[in-house]
This record gives sequence, structure tokens and C-alpha cells, in this order.
Amino acid sequence: MAKITVRILVESDWQLYRAARLRALQESPTFFTARLADEAAQGEQFWRDRMIQSVRLVAERQGRSEGIASLAGAADDPETAEIFGLYVVPEARSTGVSWRLTEAAAALASQQGFQQLFYWVGIDNARAIAFAKNFGFRSTDYRRPSRAADLDLGDQEAAMVLPLVFDDTSVPNPTSGRPIPKAGALG
Repeated sequence: MAKITVRILVESDWQLYRAARLRALQESPTFFTARLADEAAQGEQFWRDRMIQSVRLVAERQGRSEGIASLAGAADDPETAEIFGLYVVPEARSTGVSWRLTEAAAALASQQGFQQLFYWVGIDNARAIAFAKNFGFRSTDYRRPSRAADLDLGDQEAAMVLPLVFDDTSVPNPTSGRPIPKAGALG
């Protein structure tokens, strides 16, 4: 199988990001807080602004876009970054695309000086939770509504955390090889 490459998108890549994002919203509407109709109606400036508000990553194989993810600093914690909008096209699932996107986001967050990386997943999204745990993310008690329209339903997302700074309390993750804190070390 051909090599998966991940690159940071720039503002002029807005159409590529838009196409991937709209595909994600169409194919997996329950896993995103945005609505397809709302985002599809947005013009070029909306998409250009998005490209500079957060880091947008794309995974490609043989020149084809196979997945996207976004990275930004958490609004309420200067030591925490968040990976969000992670999406892989159906035909590339279980091929390592999610792993490569998350790896690139974690490396970039670490280079930017963040101490930890949060990944919010729907509490009923077993596949995403399993992926995050295999990567080295750990569950937290943090919860939030998954979207404003779901407040009455009680749908929630849970924050999973990946430490980006390690010390002598870290042990290797048997799945990813990345260090993880020993039990109780996250506080």
C-alpha cells in the first residue's frame, strides 16, 4: 500500500478542506457538531477564515485526500491543545490514516509547547474511543453537550487526554510505543 503523507493546509487550500469537511458532514452527521446545510451554504471567505483560525491537516495517499483533522489551542487552558474534526473517508478507514493524522497533530502540539492534547468524542462513538485509547489517550471525567440541538436528548462528548510531556513516571504504551503516565499520574 502506498505511503500516507500528512501536511498542513494553507489558506489557499480552502477548497480542498471544504470538500473534505462537507463530505465528512454528509457521511457522518452525528459525529460532528456542525450541520451540512449550514456549512454548505457558506461562501469562500468563511472557508478562508477557517483555514487561519486553526491548523488544518490533510492525510494524502497517491495525491488523494483520505482524511482531515484540525488542531487548536484550548480556549480555557493555555497548556492544552485540542484535535477535532477528525475524519477519514470510508474507503481509507483501518489503513492508518487516523493514526497518522493524530500523530502529526500531537507532534505539532508538542512542538508548539502544549503539555497535553484533548480529543472530544461522543460517548456513544465506540470506534473513536477505542482508537483514542489505542493511541494513548486516557479517559477523563470532563463532559459537554455534543451540540446545542442535542441538549434535550442529553447527548454528550467526553474529553480524552494525551500527555505531551513525559517524566520518570511515564511508561511505554504497549500499542503505540508512546509514553503514558503511570496510573494516577494525571492527577
